[in-house]
Amino acid sequence: MEAVRTQAPARQLFADYLSLTKPSIVGLLVATALAAMVAASHGRPHLLAMLAVIVGGSLAAGGAHAINCWYDGDIDLLMSRTRRRPIPDGRIPGWHALALGVACNVVAFTVLWAWANLFAASLALAATLIYVFVYTIWLKRATPQNIVIGGAAGAIPPLVGWAAVTGGLDVTAISLFLVIFLWTPPHFWALAQLIARDYRQAGIPMMPVVHSSLSTKRQSVAYAVATAAVSLVPYFTGDAGVLYLVGAVVLGVGLVGVSVLDLRGRRWTGPLFAYSIAYLAALFTVLAVAGLFA
Repeated sequence: MEAVRTQAPARQLFADYLSLTKPSIVGLLVATALAAMVAASHGRPHLLAMLAVIVGGSLAAGGAHAINCWYDGDIDLLMSRTRRRPIPDGRIPGWHALALGVACNVVAFTVLWAWANLFAASLALAATLIYVFVYTIWLKRATPQNIVIGGAAGAIPPLVGWAAVTGGLDVTAISLFLVIFLWTPPHFWALAQLIARDYRQAGIPMMPVVHSSLSTKRQSVAYAVATAAVSLVPYFTGDAGVLYLVGAVVLGVGLVGVSVLDLRGRRWTGPLFAYSIAYLAALFTVLAVAGLFA
């Protein structure tokens, strides 16, 4: 890894530190938490609790990503997609990312506990611990099931949002967790197929690297079907109305359809990756809108 450079412009330095938190991913995660809050409160979430989830959720997820950047600095250097990140490129010392990640999570836990409740704060901390210790340190370099099991971390934000409103969890909350948990493999495996050479070069046993693309695509279809099915649960529990049901069905059919098309040809892998992001954003948007009219 290159020696750390010392005289970077302040704006560039800020951008580099911010990039460690992966803000685009954080935004999507926090959005799922807020949508769950709207659904749990039937369109009337408490303002302070919303601020807690926005601030605390952003810091917790961003801090987890920063720790991930610290630990994965060696393999990031080997992959063309990541070698220009601040740590492998030598623009930021690795320990800065670790310190930033820990500090963000300490503040996140404090904010969520003070402005929401201890259960929500504990769930956010659990997400970080799973992402860092289970996914990043244990599974990522050891098994092609890394993202399947480790994906639980990214599925916890809706639980944080739900708990911030209700102080507990129920069937609807668990179904929202399962939506993201089951959605993660087809989403991430699509990306892994597109950059399989990078993962192979870095020695990361992603599914398309260890098994064939065909096997990966078949499993992605199965996970897409499961995602679409579980997404209907909030309607049947009474926490979302017909508007949500229609949106979930349409979006779910789209996810399964693009997954099946990807099974038929590689040219659909990129569209599957793009659609999977749009799917999750749209589904939770519909959930929030439906919650306003519940």
